[in-house]
Amino acid sequence: MSILRWVIVILLVGGMGFLSWWSWATKPYSLTGNNEKITIAQGTTAAQLAEELQQRHLIRSAWVFRYLARALQSDFKLYVGDYQLAPTMPPSEMIKRLINGAVTSDISRVTIPEGYTTEQIIELLVQRGIGSKEEFTKVVSEDGFPYPFLKNAPKGIHRLEGYLFPNTYDIFVKRTPHEVIDLLLQQFEKELTPEVQKRLDVIKLSVPQWVTLSSMVEKEAVKEADRPLIASVVMNRLKINKPLQIDATIQFLLDTPKPKLYNKDLQIPSPYNTYLHTGLPPGPIANPGHASLQAALYPAQTDFLYYVAKKDGFHAFAKTYAEHLKNIKLYQ
Repeated sequence: MSILRWVIVILLVGGMGFLSWWSWATKPYSLTGNNEKITIAQGTTAAQLAEELQQRHLIRSAWVFRYLARALQSDFKLYVGDYQLAPTMPPSEMIKRLINGAVTSDISRVTIPEGYTTEQIIELLVQRGIGSKEEFTKVVSEDGFPYPFLKNAPKGIHRLEGYLFPNTYDIFVKRTPHEVIDLLLQQFEKELTPEVQKRLDVIKLSVPQWVTLSSMVEKEAVKEADRPLIASVVMNRLKINKPLQIDATIQFLLDTPKPKLYNKDLQIPSPYNTYLHTGLPPGPIANPGHASLQAALYPAQTDFLYYVAKKDGFHAFAKTYAEHLKNIKLYQ
């Protein structure tokens, strides 16, 4: 038999063997077995998840899982949270569940919008059937969490303000309020990369100061392009010890936000009132997302000291008070 024929035979036999192995690898790991809780943390990759699933005897091949993940959805994204997966599921069903959020009634998919306050987050979680308002209020006000960035956090309901990271979470409804809040704090901790720490040293901001500044950017900015510009205004005012005069800090003090603030609102006696006090407020006024955190790290290099909102959602920026008054006349 010629060498070519031997090669053909080997390829055919090998191909048949591969097809047989593929058929085996894409089947459920077992015909029996209970659901198991799989927790996906921020930054988890499909490869890391595949290895865990194989080690826990939920799938037969991590390589096949990774291949199917790419084939089923090219931009396969893992959402942070808890999932229930069973060895009776084929890998393709597991992936579709992760993509589509086709979870059981024991799990609630919760999307926490950027800029929500602690109280709004609690309300949202309770609405989704996770814990009670009383339980969450006690947890955020009193429970201990092992994160250095919380060391000097203000007391009370806003103790964790700024650190409950906005994201989409799949959460077991039976998780305790403490575990749920810790999950959100874990996701914020992921933002504190070595690069971020180096940058904070360069711009001379502590983590609480960074998050506080970011929270104001989050509440003030409507358009993405305005975030670094608003951050530059805040930084410029801080440098010359000029009151920040951030309307969002006044709204933070109100029981119900107002469409328009009046002079009497600007006189509310509180350290969070940035019209009455210079410098940053005592803590964050909301929970900023990644974009606002980045804008505070890398503010635009400008001489702007003022801005006013326009009807299209963007802001008009000014270097002088005279320019600012012109913008107010023009846009408001």
